[in-house]
Amino acid sequence: MLRKILTPAIFMASFSTAFSQDSTDKKGELTLSGSVDGYYRYNFANAKDQGATNNYTSFTNSQNSFELGMASIKADYTVGKVSATIDLGFGTRAQEFSYAETGAMAAIKQAYISYSPSDKVKFTVGKWGTHVGYEVLDPQVNRNYSMSYMFSYGPFSHTGVKADFGLGDHFGLMVGIANPNDYISAGFSKKFILGQFSASFDKFSAFLNYVGGKDFDNASNNQLGLTATATVSDKFSLGYDGTVKFYKPKGGSSSSWWGSALYVNVDPTEKFGLTLRGEYFDDKKGVITYMDEYNDVYPLFGSGIFQTTLSFNIKPHENFMIIPEFRLDSAEDPIFTKNNGSGVKSTGSFVLAAIFSF
Repeated sequence: MLRKILTPAIFMASFSTAFSQDSTDKKGELTLSGSVDGYYRYNFANAKDQGATNNYTSFTNSQNSFELGMASIKADYTVGKVSATIDLGFGTRAQEFSYAETGAMAAIKQAYISYSPSDKVKFTVGKWGTHVGYEVLDPQVNRNYSMSYMFSYGPFSHTGVKADFGLGDHFGLMVGIANPNDYISAGFSKKFILGQFSASFDKFSAFLNYVGGKDFDNASNNQLGLTATATVSDKFSLGYDGTVKFYKPKGGSSSSWWGSALYVNVDPTEKFGLTLRGEYFDDKKGVITYMDEYNDVYPLFGSGIFQTTLSFNIKPHENFMIIPEFRLDSAEDPIFTKNNGSGVKSTGSFVLAAIFSF
């Protein structure tokens, strides 16, 4: 039933009607925003080895090097009930985010059109950042600079159509159909179903998220997640992220990985704050794999991992933030590498990041 209701024809007809009614006589509003960030990372367990960085999460795969994260520019244009967003990014952070694309397409972080026939309903078509998880691509929105394991191995983006519905003053619902996760173009592929139920109050909000379908290899992928935020006071808040992904290859048996993280945020002043992130990531079943130079496939982890990250948010200016960060990753098996090439169960690293946003 969902596939019959949310057909592209209905959405495109809605957009066509919206443009004819709202774009002819009304003057639109254009908003520009963006950010630039860079960082330095030093891993203490493997400081001399040029072949290993001891990094298994997104955007900080470097060792003893100054790196450009991403230069980003975003344009939002609204006219009447219709809006359009173009969000472009350049740098290693943007390239990793759009890993499934090449050339100019890899620079497209987001590009979508939205139509709101009322303040309780909004339709969107295009590419947008995923609704799954607590962390996002843009570094100025996160309080930790390095990323969690759940973010790194979950979906990054979706390309398709979705509908958002307001259910009273405190609840919301989103449903959609999209290409397999992270692909702008996916001809002849089966489509993924998207869903989100949200609840928002003065000092508490929660989001129950879902994405699932069959990928290009006809393997079944289903991910369910819960994120929540709670504001205790203007100086103290909490965040939570939990997710589980079920994977079943064609003709194989089902397996899963899961994770859970708590974010403790303290802001003594407007110019200084800190966040302590504790995350447990369990892939003991070896769902996440990598391919070696001989095209043989092996589990990337096959272990449980606990990471603790302490990040300081220093804000000399409201548009400028410096993040010194200390991170410790500990696994139940020796998945990290020491200077002499031997395996080790834990590794520490330091990151110093600078972010300017406007």
